[in-house]
Amino acid sequence: MKAIVSVFAKDSKGITAYVTSLLAQQEINILDISQTLMQEYFAMIMLVDLADCTLPFNELAELLKAKGAERSLDIHIQRQDIFEAMHRI
Repeated sequence: MKAIVSVFAKDSKGITAYVTSLLAQQEINILDISQTLMQEYFAMIMLVDLADCTLPFNELAELLKAKGAERSLDIHIQRQDIFEAMHRI
């Protein structure tokens, strides 16, 4: 299964390294990544592959949210199929 991971925060050093390490610890492969700075704000969106992740999706979402909160990061994950269905016009 593929998913969309979004990260938003006030910019600081190491955000990308922190989030990608969290994903790697769960055997999640990053397929595509985009990040930008808007003045002092950081935004990153990733398309990831969850095929090797053994954690149930809901637990993974809670883990990312909790670990993000430890660093004042807003991390969300959403299944790709749901993301696409929500954004169809």
